[in-house]
Formats: sequence, structure tokens, C-alpha cells
Amino acid sequence: MYHTRRFSGLPRRIPAGSDEDRFQRRGADSARSLRDGTARQDKNIVSPTIIPRPDHIISRANISEFALKVLYRLRAAGYQAHLVGGGVRDLLLGREPKDFDVATDARPEDVRRVFRNCRLIGRRFRLAHVHFGSEIIEVATFRGVNTDEVSDEHELENGMIVRDNVYGTIEQDALRRDFTVNALYYNIEDFSVIDYTGGMDDLKEGVLRMLGDPLVRYREDPVRMLRAVRFAAKLGFRIDSVCEAPLLTMGGLLEAVPPARLFDEVLKLFLAGTGVEAFEKLRHYNLFGKLFPETEASLAREENAFPITLVYHGLENTDSRVSEGKPVTPAFLFAFLLWEPVRLRAERLMAEGAVDHPYAAFQRAGSEVLAVQAQRVTIPKRFALPMGEIWQLQPRFEQRSGKRALRLMEHPRFRAAYDFLLLRAQSGEIPGDLADWWTDFQRLGEAERASALRPEGAPRKRRRRRRRPASPPAAPAE
Repeated sequence: MYHTRRFSGLPRRIPAGSDEDRFQRRGADSARSLRDGTARQDKNIVSPTIIPRPDHIISRANISEFALKVLYRLRAAGYQAHLVGGGVRDLLLGREPKDFDVATDARPEDVRRVFRNCRLIGRRFRLAHVHFGSEIIEVATFRGVNTDEVSDEHELENGMIVRDNVYGTIEQDALRRDFTVNALYYNIEDFSVIDYTGGMDDLKEGVLRMLGDPLVRYREDPVRMLRAVRFAAKLGFRIDSVCEAPLLTMGGLLEAVPPARLFDEVLKLFLAGTGVEAFEKLRHYNLFGKLFPETEASLAREENAFPITLVYHGLENTDSRVSEGKPVTPAFLFAFLLWEPVRLRAERLMAEGAVDHPYAAFQRAGSEVLAVQAQRVTIPKRFALPMGEIWQLQPRFEQRSGKRALRLMEHPRFRAAYDFLLLRAQSGEIPGDLADWWTDFQRLGEAERASALRPEGAPRKRRRRRRRPASPPAAPAE
């Protein structure tokens, strides 16, 4: 037996006995409770604004079927369940969400009992991940307010939250979120949007506004500064002045964040298709140097617009690949972000006679730069190793005699290293004819390649060294 109802303008058949059917039969009790106040446990909680389905553009047709399964099954089990966060925000903006998050009053252990395909993760924030093949739906329990600085489930260190598993109500959960535009809830029960914080108005005005005192919120979690930059770059929003001012002075708090966590944040900043905008904003707010101190120092020694042009061109190329749906790799991203410190250190090692071969110089320089960088942003070995190979192969592109060029083309990292060579040429670091030669050489047939190679021992054209200015120019005013 099937029930028929309207769905996104078309009839949809719901199998009797399914999770969605059981959910529909339960009625709209929790939606009514939100309106009449019976769900509120806190006397001072702000009343929400309810935006009914006809007044917003979110359709279930644009929501992951697995997210809908999670919502319906939690509701059928007797729990509240709402879409929340960036997924709701992006749907309201007419964008395609990258993922979908669910907020519920079910505890993580309760979620695991409802879903056999569930794993619990996290110590700082206990979360439930419900797996559907390659897709993961993240389920978080409503966060509550804890007035004690130290408890079994809530810990602070120097004002920074290191553990927070205090649970509460949907109202409290909304006020605990970072920005108003991320505190909107999509209610699967009546398809309305619930707004406790004025997020809908900020969404319409294009304003990124923080909930609570920004000084306190940044100290609780300094990564919120990076999130402010990321959302402003991604959405094209203006950062509210109260939220913006501390960004210029509180960047030092990022030094207390675990380097492994900052690695994830760097990927979100630079591999989302708006890397150029994120880079400009990070430098404007003096935050880039907190993530990449050696790169920031090298950018101050600008010469004929290099090396900053290499970073810009690298980010532009990455943004283009993201927009075209092409794959991008963190190894290449970090290779050009850290290239100038590596190049300068390799040159110094050669000049001091510490090494006698460019390959060894780049190998040692890369290891030293990565050791320093790991104090701020940890780069996993699975990316650090190919990144090092990209650097170490660069001197070999100048060797175009005998069979060396043919052997280089057989290297498993040749393509990535060649793309990096093109980036260097595009940025004006090396002559364009070197990159052109390798481009043409790859197009030749086997017999033509043999004739294009220089004879073994033929003299190579020496590269002209760039003349350094007498003193570094002053950093541009922000």
C-alpha cells in the first residue's frame, strides 16, 4: 500500500511502513512545541522566527537522500532531527552544498543504536558519522551551556575549549554556533526553517556576524578566525565590523591550535575554489604569516613581483581546476606555498658548500623547511613525500643532454614536476624557453626526441641570476 502526496511539485509514492511513512504518521508535535514554547527548558531563551515552506527555496529534491534517511529515521525513533549549518545556508543561497549535517537531541550513543552503519568520533566534540558508502552524514547532539569552566564534559585551557560534550536544547545549540548564517535549522517535519539568531536577515544582507562576544569566541576556538576568512571568501560576504576588528590583533592565538587541525583548515581555505580571495584576506588580517611564517617572510623580499606572483598563479590555477571539476592535490598546493623558502635555503646551502649537487641541496632544504613548517601546520607524509619529489626534480629540467631527459620523463612524479616548472615560468622565476622546450619535447615522437637532445657534454646556457635590491622594500600597507 502506498500513500501519495506532493513532493517538489510532483507526486511521490511513499512505501507503507517505511521510516518516512512512520514519521508522517507521528504528526507535527515537535514543530508545534517550538511555536508554543513547550519545548523550551530555559526561561530566557529567545523565541525563534519560523520561515514556512512557501517563504524559502529549500526543496528536498536538493537534499541528499542519505541525509533524508537519517532525518526520517531519527524522527521515527522519537528524536528531534534537523538539517543545520552550511548545508542549510548554501541551500538558501541557491548553492549546492558540499555536505549535510544533522543536529538532534539524541546522544551519540543513541544515534549508534539507531544506525548500524554509524561510528562515533572525536574527543573535543563527540560526533556520530553515519556511513552510506562514500558519503558520510555527520550527526551532532544539541550543544548546551555550561557555566562551570571545568567539568567532566567541558574543559578550558587558557580560555580555549579543549573538550565540550555538554548537551542541551535546540535553542541553546543555536546560540552556541559560530555565525548567525550557520545557525539556521531546516525542520523536516513541516519543511520550515527555524531562525533563533537573525541569520536569515544576515544571509539576505550578505553579512557574516558572529554570535556572542568575538573576543571570547576567538579565544575559545582560534580557528574561528580562519573560518571567518573562509566564509567571507567563499560567500563573498562582508565581515561584521565587531567580528572583524579582533582578526588584526588576535592571530597569535593560532599558535596554540594543534598543527594537524590547522592542516585541515588550510585545505578548506585553499582548495574550495576561492583560494585567491582567501589568501588576500589572510594577508590583510595578518593571519597568513601565522600559518606559513617562512613563506610570509620570503614574500617581503619581492623582486619583479616574484615570488608573490608564483603563489597567486598557483592559487588561480587551483581555483580554475576546482571550478572545472578537476582533481587537486594538497601536495602541489603546499609545494608552491613553500617553494620560495625551499629555493632560498637550497641556494644558500650550495653557496656555503654544504652540498655539492642541486638535487641534494633541494632534498636537504625541503626537509629543513618542512621541519619548521610542522610547528605551525603539519603536512602528512603522504603529501610531504611527493611534494619533496616535485622540488627535487626541478634542477633536473635543466639537464637536456644525453638520455637524462628521457629518464626524467619516466619518473612517476614527472607530470606534477613539469606542471610546477610551468608555474615557475609563468611567474617569471625561470626563462620561458626552458618550459617551452619541455612542452615541445613531450609532443615529439621517439625518433624526433633523440635528435632534439643535446649531445652529452655539450655546454649549457648559464642562467642569469636575478639582481637583488640593496635593501628589502617595505611591506605594502594593508
